[in-house]
Order: sequence, then C-alpha cells, then structure tokens
Amino acid sequence: MLNRIVIVGGGAGGLELACRLGRKLGPQQVTLIDANPFHVWKPSLHEVAAGTLDIHQEGLSYSMLAHDNGFTFVFGAMTALDRGARQVVVSETRAADGMVILPQRSIDYDLLVLAVGSESNYFGVAGAAEHTLSLNGPADAEWFRLRMLKLLTLANTDKAQDPQAGVQVVIIGGGATGVELAAELREASEVHGRYGYPRLDPRQDVRITLLEGAPRILAPLPERVSHKATQLLAERRVTVRTQCQVTRIEADRVTDADGQVYPADLIVWAAGIKAPAWLTTLGLPQGKNGQLRVDRRLRVEGCQDIMALGDCAACEYADGKWVPPRAQSAHQQADYLARVLLARQQGRAEPADSYVYRDYGSLVSMGTQTSVGSLMGNLFGATWFVEGLLARCMYVSLHLLHHRAVLGAPRTALLALARFLVKRTRPLVKLH
Repeated sequence: MLNRIVIVGGGAGGLELACRLGRKLGPQQVTLIDANPFHVWKPSLHEVAAGTLDIHQEGLSYSMLAHDNGFTFVFGAMTALDRGARQVVVSETRAADGMVILPQRSIDYDLLVLAVGSESNYFGVAGAAEHTLSLNGPADAEWFRLRMLKLLTLANTDKAQDPQAGVQVVIIGGGATGVELAAELREASEVHGRYGYPRLDPRQDVRITLLEGAPRILAPLPERVSHKATQLLAERRVTVRTQCQVTRIEADRVTDADGQVYPADLIVWAAGIKAPAWLTTLGLPQGKNGQLRVDRRLRVEGCQDIMALGDCAACEYADGKWVPPRAQSAHQQADYLARVLLARQQGRAEPADSYVYRDYGSLVSMGTQTSVGSLMGNLFGATWFVEGLLARCMYVSLHLLHHRAVLGAPRTALLALARFLVKRTRPLVKLH
C-alpha cells in the first residue's frame, strides 16, 4: 500500500515539495494543508506592505496549484496531532461574517511533513506583542499597506494647519526584512507623493527609523554588504540606529535602554523569529526558539513517520552548524525530501546521503532599482560582493525560480511578461 503524504504549510518549502511530489504521485497520495487560500512568496511581503506589489495579482490560488500539480489541497489550520491514529486535526473555516464554511476535519497520514514556518520572537520586550506589526503573512502586509495609506491621507490633510505633520515609521530589527522594508517604504512614499498627496514632501514628512541591537545592520552578512546597505539607506534619508536595545513599546512610541524615545505612528517588529507557539502542543521534541529537532535526514527525533523543514525545523548539518532560517534553506530541504519520499513511494532505495545545507550567498533588496549582497557563499571558498542592477536582476530571478518550481517554466515566463506589461498601465503603487 502506498503511503499517504500530508504536508502542513504552503510556504516556499512546503509548496515546492507538494508540487514535486504531486506531479509524480497524484492527489490520492499527496495532500497540502494551509490556513490561507492563496500563496505569496514570503520574501516579497515587504513589497506588498509598501504597496509596490499587488497581493491580489501576486497571490497564487492553492486550489489552482493543486489542480495543476496533482495534489489535494485542504483549507484550514492544523490544530492537533494524533500520532497513534496518524491523524492531523484541521480547524473549521469561517467567512468574514462568522458563517462556518468548512467544519473541523481529521486528515489521515502515513508520512507527515511539517513546514509551518515561523512567527515573531519578541524576547520579552514590554508592549511588543500588543503594539507592533510583523510581516508573518499576506494579511499582515496588506494591513500595513492600508494603514500607511490612511496615515498618509491624514498627514496630507493636517499639513494645511500643521507644518510638522507627517508619518513616523519605526522598524525594529536591522536584518533583511527590516532593511528591505525601510528601503521599499522610502521608494513607495516618493511615488505616493505624486499620486494625491501634494502637501507632503516624502523625504521630510515620511520619517523612517531603523533600530538594530547589533553593532551593524545585516549582521550575519559580510561587512561590505552591511556597509553598502547602510550607505544606501542614508542616501534615502532612513535614520539607522545601531547598538540600540529596545526595552519598551507603547502605541505611539518606542523606548530604548538609554531612555531615548522614538515617536511612531506605525511600529514594525523584524527583530527575530521563533517556531509557531502551537507546536508545543504536539508532544514532539523541540529545541531553541521552539523549533522541532530533526536529524540529518530531516526526520523529527524519535519519529520515523514525521519530518520537518524550513523555519520550524532545527537541523544541524555539520558539527556545531545549524541550518539558517532562509528561503534557500527551505528550497534545498524540499528538494532533498522530494528525492527521499519519491524513492520510498516508488519502491526504490532511498538516497544514502544526509541533508547538507549549501550557502549560495544572500541578496538584499534596496528598492525596485537596486540590491546588494554576497554571492556563492562557500561554494568555491570565496564570497563575491554584488550590487546595483546586476544584484537586482539576480534578486528578481530568485522569485522567478520559485514560480518555476510551482508553475513550470512556460507559465512563469508568461507571468513575468504580463507583470512587465501591467506595470506600464497601472500606477507604481497600489492606491486603494
């Protein structure tokens, strides 16, 4: 009897795994569960938040992807696990008016893959959970975009009476998410100024502050990348404060350990992640930041029938080296698990090798025109610095490679062409 493979989580890794398996095995053997009806590539959420990417055009329907790639899609959030019965419990799904659309269900599995991503880690900072927004999913990014539009409209109106009126955005965390959001917001604010906000000077009246606890932003990346990103943010009049330890957050301000107060209309938390808290209810072994402990074949420790990948998995791939929470990690792990599970389903010997993370470098978007980053990582024992248009093209290609994995090359090419043409007929930011 062939195994029923259930994948929980339709992010980059989970969706790519479902598509690869579905195309080979079919919907009777492969099921994907996700709490959202459509998929958005998580590294592009900062563009959705800034309004430079339309979530309603970018989102890919899971039902469509399931039909085209040969897997079954189950809409709902996983809430419980019955290991004895080998069942996953999926919550009921409700409409905006509270009507129950889908009841609570139990999904049988023979092999379970958990790819549920991550959520914000607030490190006990007072007020962080209550007064900040994190870009954990499409709904968060869309809420931020609409809130930003409202604040811009109010500031433009108030400017007639108050010359100091404006919008103050504080971003906590100088990693890739925080830096990319700051750069994208500055670029978007300048475009907004040309579409109905004549009283606002974007660089003066949209005040963006980036707070980072480490000595430099983008601390995990080479120092040259960090230095260039800092320079580009300064050119865009983004205020950067390093070695800044945030101690308290209120609805309209952020306070650091030195007593410095940063007024804010919008506060974004991008200072750290952890595995979703509900994983603690499953009775599976967990490590640092709540991640599921997996062996080097991505099996949850002590479980032959449960695997995990992506941000929710703690995987040591070499002595003392742990797989970082990056999109490229999830992509590599999905590729590895696809080979293992396909061999098992088709009655072939499973690959003997363990999963090994390979660092191909990192690219950080600095707006729609430029990026910075390091390429190749440890591939040849050297790191190559890239910037400008070349880096931007490479950054965009990562998104297209993900689409190719779930849509195929011909449709990805058509989608890229369609986006190019649509941008010539629409404003550069979404205005509604």
